[in-house]
Amino acid sequence: MLRKDSLHPALSHSSLEVMNFLNEVTLRFPEAISFAPGRTYEGFYESGRLAAQLQGYVRYLEKQQGFTEAQVRTRLFQYGRTNGHIQELIVRMLEKDEGMLVDPQSVVVTVGCQEGMFITLRALCATPRDVLLVSSPCYIGIVGAARLLDIELIPVEEGPEGLDLEDLERKVRAARAEGKRPRALYVIPDFSNPSGNSFSLELRHRLLEAAAREDFLLLEDNPYGLFSRERERHPTLKALDKQKRVIYFGSFAKSGFPGARVGYTLADQPVIDDAGQQTLLADELSKVKSMVTVNTSPISQALVGGLLLENDCTLLAANQQAIRFYRENMETALRALERAFPRDAAWARGVSWNHPQGGFFLVVQLPFEVDDALLERSARRYGVLWTPMRYFYIEGGGERALRLSCSYLAPARIEEGIQRLARLIQDCLEERRP
Repeated sequence: MLRKDSLHPALSHSSLEVMNFLNEVTLRFPEAISFAPGRTYEGFYESGRLAAQLQGYVRYLEKQQGFTEAQVRTRLFQYGRTNGHIQELIVRMLEKDEGMLVDPQSVVVTVGCQEGMFITLRALCATPRDVLLVSSPCYIGIVGAARLLDIELIPVEEGPEGLDLEDLERKVRAARAEGKRPRALYVIPDFSNPSGNSFSLELRHRLLEAAAREDFLLLEDNPYGLFSRERERHPTLKALDKQKRVIYFGSFAKSGFPGARVGYTLADQPVIDDAGQQTLLADELSKVKSMVTVNTSPISQALVGGLLLENDCTLLAANQQAIRFYRENMETALRALERAFPRDAAWARGVSWNHPQGGFFLVVQLPFEVDDALLERSARRYGVLWTPMRYFYIEGGGERALRLSCSYLAPARIEEGIQRLARLIQDCLEERRP
């Protein structure tokens, strides 16, 4: 029998349990309305499309790339290149959707975005001195990856308008004063998970300037950028990046389908060795990936490739229905909150929430503490699930807030779920009344 304390210390940390919780809690309470996981809406998916997308990619290989039948067979059934084989299509998509001009050699196709984070952290953080700055609250996936790799995390405050640059510079300088090297800062500038907040265009420019001035890299994660409630989207940090300070994580989980488990990392930074030989950071990430997953499933890549091809390599066009649906879901949730917590009701005055301009998530602030016991009560007695915000803080925070994911449910279920949440909160407030 193995003792728990003989395993890696990160396995005993609560942050590594959150991802499984988010994936499994809906299954534990199947009758409850679940605002917990950031899942995509399944009404968009048709099983028959998978065969069509696979065939579309095969036709592309045969007609446009000149592959023989034997070469197609090898491409689909063998291991393939570690870096992947749909980079050309991804590059076309990035130019059309994000205005980026990208060398295909700088793209590594990964097993979801999560692998991209893991191999990037492993490559960048060479010694215990190397630390990772993260926005606070923060996506749990990057936190877990860093803990498994024994990388120290330094939280940087995030407010309604995005990252606090003054706090960022204080944390960078304090870390250096302690002999540490701030290696990179991880951010989700568009409709962040978990907060739903976004960076203004001015903040994006100032953040790039701060990264150059203080000499650290930016890890930009952009799973939700397509899903804006506004017609005009801000450019990504990478699109604004003139000094190759930004490593960009992309995913097809939200804009395609999560079951494919395909993401990509854009790492165009030059790397020079002692002999003066130059490679791209993407080439170095490939070495790490080869020891982790060997390569990304060629069948999954073919499905994503087919999705891109049938939409002329623009996910923005492919996701118009989803963009409208998620916009309406967010607006439905915000209207439902206004009705469920009327401003003229004395009991509701301590309840507030933010108003994200897109994405999947919003945050509700409460006048009492939110914990696992309350979540259990909410699921069993009121039939509604949500996520405590404290899960997303490294050094404490979010104790009186919860996250609602508005993506997975039909609008009518969102309205009913928020009514159930309001009954829970009103009952809790009445119990606490002196």
